[in-house]
Amino acid sequence: MPKASESIQIRPLNQDDPPVVAAAFASIGSVKPEAKYRLYLEQEIAGSRTSLVATVNGEFAGYVTINWRPSYPAFAEVGIPEIQDLNVLPAFRGRGIASRLLDVAEAQVARTHAVVGIGVGLHAGYNAAQRLYGLRGYIPDGRGVTYRDQCVGEYVQVMLDDDLVLHLTKQLLTERP
Repeated sequence: MPKASESIQIRPLNQDDPPVVAAAFASIGSVKPEAKYRLYLEQEIAGSRTSLVATVNGEFAGYVTINWRPSYPAFAEVGIPEIQDLNVLPAFRGRGIASRLLDVAEAQVARTHAVVGIGVGLHAGYNAAQRLYGLRGYIPDGRGVTYRDQCVGEYVQVMLDDDLVLHLTKQLLTERP
């Protein structure tokens, strides 16, 4: 839960954010290069991605993106936008920031789409995300797991890493007239 004195804000990623975000993750030993966030800004200009940043009392706390043109074939074929790359720094976890980021992302998608997608990794590093998405009403899309966006067949061996994903969808209450 947020502390009473905290001001949590969700805003679009801006030109000043890439070095701040990269440094914040580098400080916890996570490699997330500045170039990644510069690419997100370029994709935003091109209309293929929306990136949202969470701050607590002005300090960077986390981010999420909406990929309007996902590479996962089951979403791409029917035009389902995919929420991707939800990250909250460990010092800010447990305060509802991930939920706030998802609230804003889902509301943006709901303006133009009735369904949103999300992928979640299968290893223990994704335990909190797996629970959060289920509590928020996301359900498996029924296509099984994927590895690098390709469906994994029965009896196929794959590496249990960040690329082994279960894709989920959620029916949105649309804001369209």
